Amino acid sequence: MRNLFYVLLASFFFLSCSAQSKNKGSQPLAGLKDVFSNDFLIGTALSAEQIRQTNPKESEFIRNQFNALTAENIMKSEIIHPEWGRYDFSLADQILELSKKDNQKLIGHTLIWHSQLPAYVRQLKNADSVKMFFEEHIHTVASRYDGKVLGWDVVNEALNEDGTMRKTIFLDKLGPDYVTEAFRLAQKATPNAELYYNDYNNEQPKKRAGCIEIIKKIQAAGVRIDGVGIQGHWHLGKVPFKDIEESIEAYAALGLKVMITELDIEVLPRNFSGADVNQRVASNPSLNPYANGIPDSILQKQAKDYEDLFRLFLKHKDKISRVTFWGVHDGQSWLNGWPVRGRTNYPLVFDRNLQPKPSYDAIIKLKK
Repeated sequence: MRNLFYVLLASFFFLSCSAQSKNKGSQPLAGLKDVFSNDFLIGTALSAEQIRQTNPKESEFIRNQFNALTAENIMKSEIIHPEWGRYDFSLADQILELSKKDNQKLIGHTLIWHSQLPAYVRQLKNADSVKMFFEEHIHTVASRYDGKVLGWDVVNEALNEDGTMRKTIFLDKLGPDYVTEAFRLAQKATPNAELYYNDYNNEQPKKRAGCIEIIKKIQAAGVRIDGVGIQGHWHLGKVPFKDIEESIEAYAALGLKVMITELDIEVLPRNFSGADVNQRVASNPSLNPYANGIPDSILQKQAKDYEDLFRLFLKHKDKISRVTFWGVHDGQSWLNGWPVRGRTNYPLVFDRNLQPKPSYDAIIKLKK
């Protein structure tokens, strides 16, 4: 009888532990937006399929993890303004409705960018025609969403690495004041949205100096600029922490909000920095070392970089209003196809199955 009692007791203990373990494993994943709710917005970039909500599991995940959305591509001019005088607001309106339904802030990206332009704009030879497109595009798109988006990336990537103005159709046809004019037009078209300048590598000293020069020029003209986006396309083991901190402080000293707008930490090799989408590198097996899976040692190094980054962001949370990851999970990242097509990259904090990586755990523990 006593033996039966101990058998039953052991069985009860085993089942109890199993149930606790199962319940523990089924606990919902802590939402990044909730963990950092007292610090800054946590955003992500959505693809067209995610905006259409074709994957219910992924849609729920996005709703639970993020409180700010940026359209990865569909608000860029080649998609939203595909022909002269014709606009396609279908997907832009969908992401707006999605953000409203899920109580997420929406960031407009982007009004003026030299890349991903409609073909007809690239073919324009006349300065007056470029000016007409420039003015009409800003007015039509920005005014449509006035009071509905938190802010706009008014101008995107107008600088070279040395801080000089990048040679683009806008610089060529409209002159160096086109950035200020873009902000002037946006201010008029959308008085209820914040207005940002957005760029990559603008934490680097030379490019930062050029960015500050642009900002001061806009301000001196009496035109409103509310914030600057540091894109945050960084590389494993090479995150420039000192430059990032100095840039956060320098931009905030100008009275601007600072945002980390397109965050990812690349783990694959390449021989240049930055995020110029026009740069390409020929495919080579040595440039795709983790096609069949990534070693835990690399993920741990990435986690350390993310941890140090978020520690820095928290130190300056009085200056930083938003941190946006450029994608929801590794499988969606633009870095799978750039600068080498077909690579398998792992730059974000969630893997291809929406599971948290060591990087997620590393940034979460900063708040515990």
